[in-house]
Amino acid sequence: MSKLFFIGTGKMATAIAGGVVRAGVLNSSEIAGFDVNSAAAETFKSVSGADAFCAGLEKQLETAEYILIAVKPQMLADALIGFREILKEKTVLSIAAGVTIEKLEALTGSKRIVRIMPNTPALVGSGAAAYALSAGVTAEDAEFADRIFSAVGTAVKVPESALDAVTALSGSGPAYVFEFIQALADGGVAEGLPRDIALQLAVQTVAGSAKMVAETGTHPAQLKDNVTSPGGTTSRALEFMAAKGFAGIVMQSVRAAAKRSRELGGK
Repeated sequence: MSKLFFIGTGKMATAIAGGVVRAGVLNSSEIAGFDVNSAAAETFKSVSGADAFCAGLEKQLETAEYILIAVKPQMLADALIGFREILKEKTVLSIAAGVTIEKLEALTGSKRIVRIMPNTPALVGSGAAAYALSAGVTAEDAEFADRIFSAVGTAVKVPESALDAVTALSGSGPAYVFEFIQALADGGVAEGLPRDIALQLAVQTVAGSAKMVAETGTHPAQLKDNVTSPGGTTSRALEFMAAKGFAGIVMQSVRAAAKRSRELGGK
């Protein structure tokens, strides 16, 4: 019997399982997974130490306490077909992007649904996840979900209506940060730095700046002011950013992503 059973053992599922074991939230013996792809199942097993199967899904579902759905949205209906009678008695967690609690309830028959929007930095233990609960979820279920996703980063509870904004901010956000890191490094290269050094400095600058915000509790605006000397280099750069609408571009990019998330969800 497994405490947490994964349907789908791809990269995100493997990261979550591995993080849960490393954090001591669950033992590897309390986790198992299923995937039709034997290579994915083997990787899941090697990273987490948990059992992974390519057959016998029905038996594994029957004996599991929590089910975590980690398949692509377009594959979800096919992956769950024939298991509704089993799933309706389970607490179901889902990281299938854009699949609503209402649809998950219809597919699984369960009234205990936790819908989660993780992001890819979970792969290195620094994820940002938000989760929403169906009306039938118990306090124990909610606490379990929070512990699972806190094991690979930060986890926050939100109403389901906020998940489009979460998708746009933290779900898609790593891509925005990667774009910024590349641009920052490109600027250094344009000024004569070797590519490897420019990228190394850009990566550490972003990582260190984020750590300052997280660990000092100081507002980003104040930290920015602390770096900015009157009439200096930083002041000139910030003036140029403001003239080009940098902050507005970032804000509108997040809003564009949220709009697209709503469109994909049929809203």
